[in-house]
Amino acid sequence: MRGKSLLFSFFIAAALVVSAACRPSQTLERQTDDAGIKTRIKAKLASDVGAATITAVSVNVTNGVVTLAGPVSSEAERAKIERVARSVEGVVSVTNNLQVTAAPAVAPQAATTSLPATTQPPLDGDKPKFVPFPTPTPMP
Repeated sequence: MRGKSLLFSFFIAAALVVSAACRPSQTLERQTDDAGIKTRIKAKLASDVGAATITAVSVNVTNGVVTLAGPVSSEAERAKIERVARSVEGVVSVTNNLQVTAAPAVAPQAATTSLPATTQPPLDGDKPKFVPFPTPTPMP
């Protein structure tokens, strides 16, 4: 009988150790609070900064600590997003990992005419002036 109670005690102790190791670092209430903070930050970003920030900016909240990540177009936008996140109730601190990306280069537009860029075509008196179009030089 003594052997069975010792074995039973061993299983109870093992179960307690395993269950303690499986506990999350946050309580269910804290996880719910963090999810609410994240939702409020995303909603405020959409209304104050723009709807594009909902998908472009990643917002993670753990124990009230907000981490922002993703690309933004300017330092001013980066600061504004951080300011919006800090203004939400329940936020303890903000880690701003937002990256300012360079503006995309503007592609040159194709020429629509062979005339020089002037408001009027070149005139010789009242007649249009002949402007030779450059032709490629034949290669030997």
